[in-house]
Amino acid sequence: MIKPAKITSVLVVVLSLAGITFAQKKDPPGAVDPGVQTASRGTGATIIVTDPNGYLSFFENGLARFQEVETVSKSANVGLGPRFNSNQCSSCHAFPAVGGTGAAVNPQFEFVSDGVAPDSTTPSFITANGPTREARFPFFFNSNGTVNTSAPNGGVEDLFTVSGRPDAGTCKLAQPPFAHALATNNVIFRIPTPTFGLGLVENLDDSTLLKNQQSNLKNNFGIAGTFNHNGNDGTISRFGWKAQNKSLQLFAGEAYNVEMGITNEIFNNERPLPEEDQLGTGLPANCLNLGGIGYPEDETNPLSSPNAAVLDDVSAFANFMRFLAPPKPGSVVLNGTTVPAATIAAGKALFSAIGCATCHNPTPGTTQASDFDPELSNQPVNAFSDIEIHHMGTGLADNVSQGGAGGEQFRTAPLWGLGQRIFLLHDGRTTNLITAIQAHASSGSEANTVISNFNSLTAAEQQEVLDFLRSL
Repeated sequence: MIKPAKITSVLVVVLSLAGITFAQKKDPPGAVDPGVQTASRGTGATIIVTDPNGYLSFFENGLARFQEVETVSKSANVGLGPRFNSNQCSSCHAFPAVGGTGAAVNPQFEFVSDGVAPDSTTPSFITANGPTREARFPFFFNSNGTVNTSAPNGGVEDLFTVSGRPDAGTCKLAQPPFAHALATNNVIFRIPTPTFGLGLVENLDDSTLLKNQQSNLKNNFGIAGTFNHNGNDGTISRFGWKAQNKSLQLFAGEAYNVEMGITNEIFNNERPLPEEDQLGTGLPANCLNLGGIGYPEDETNPLSSPNAAVLDDVSAFANFMRFLAPPKPGSVVLNGTTVPAATIAAGKALFSAIGCATCHNPTPGTTQASDFDPELSNQPVNAFSDIEIHHMGTGLADNVSQGGAGGEQFRTAPLWGLGQRIFLLHDGRTTNLITAIQAHASSGSEANTVISNFNSLTAAEQQEVLDFLRSL
C-alpha cells in the first residue's frame, strides 16, 4: 500500500511542475484488473424517495415497458422493423440490472435461430459471449465496392431485418454488406451506454458545466476538451458516446427508431439505411406500415388508464431512465480477498495525481432545482466525467462525426458503475481495465501524458488505481 506521505509528495509534484516526471517502475509488472464485481450494490433502484409529484408509478411503468418484446404486426407492442438491432430495450441495457449495458450473454446472437430474424445472417462480429453491438460504416462505398473516403457515412447499419417473420408480410430486405465492410476496414462498433443516474446528468445546467470546464482547462497534462451542442437551441448536449443527444426524451426516441425501427412522436418516419437515402430509393412500399396502424407506431394513449398508461413508450422510457438512481460504489474483491479501504483511497489519490481526474472529474457540479422530483434537485453528480468531448487520437478514432464531435472525439465516459461493467470502451473491444487504459494513448490523444504517468507508476501503485476503478 502506498504511504500517505508518498501520495502527498506526488500531489505536490503535480501541482507545482509544468513538466511532470514520475519515478520509473521499481516493481516488476504485475498489476491485474480485479474484474467485474459481483456483490450487489443496489444497482437498478429508483432515485425517488419521497415522491410528492407521483412519479414512482411512472418509473415502474417505464421499467415494465423497457422490458417488453416488440413485434411487427398489430398488437400491444407494435412497430418492430423493418430493420432493427434488437426487439427489446432491456436486451441491450441489461447488466448489472435493467437499464445498464450489455450482458455477458449476447441476445443478438440468438435472433436468427430463435425466429426473431429468421431470414437474416448473424454477422461475424456478433458472438454468443461478446458485446451487444450496433454497427456503422464510416464511409459510403463506391459502385465498384471500394471505400469512398470523400463520402462520410456514419449512420447506423441495422444488423437484422424482419424478412421471413410471419408478421412481416411480403417485406424482403437484404442486410448491409457486413462481410465486405470488415474486409475493407469500413465498419466500426458501439455498445450500449449505461443509463443509471442519467436524470442527474440531464439536470446539470449549462452554466455549471461551463464553469467546470474552465477549471479543467487549468492543467499541466495537455488536456483541452469542449462540448457538443444541440443543433436546435445551441445548448450543451450530453448523452451518447459523442454526447450527441440533448435530452433523455430525444435519446429514447432516437433509439426506438434507429435500434428497433419503431416510429414515434419524435422520429415519426420509417428509417431507411444511409445508403438507401444516398441512392434515392428509400424503403420499398411493401416494407412500410407493416403494423397496419399508420404512423407513428408509438404514440400517446389518451383513452388508457391509469395515468402512466397514457404516455407513449418514448416518454415512459425517458421517465424510467430519468429516475434510475446513480450507481453506488462498493467493496472490491481481488483474487478472493477484499481490498482494504485504505488501498482504494490510495488509488483514488493516484487517479487524480496522474491526471485521470482532469477529464474523469469526480463530479462536474451540482444539479439545478428539479420540478420532477426533489431527489434530482441540488445533487452532486458523482459521474467521474466532465461531460465534455475530447480528442482521443488515432487508436480510438472511429471516423464518425456526430454533431460537433469529430471522428476521434468522444465524450468522457462516466465511470460510475465501472466496477460492474463487462465490456469496456465505446466499441467493447476489451474486458480488461489495463487494456482500456492503454488504449487512451495514441497519436493525437489528449490523454498521452496521463497514460505515460500511469505507466511510470510502480506495479503496486497501478494496482491501487485499478482497485479504485473497480470500486466505482
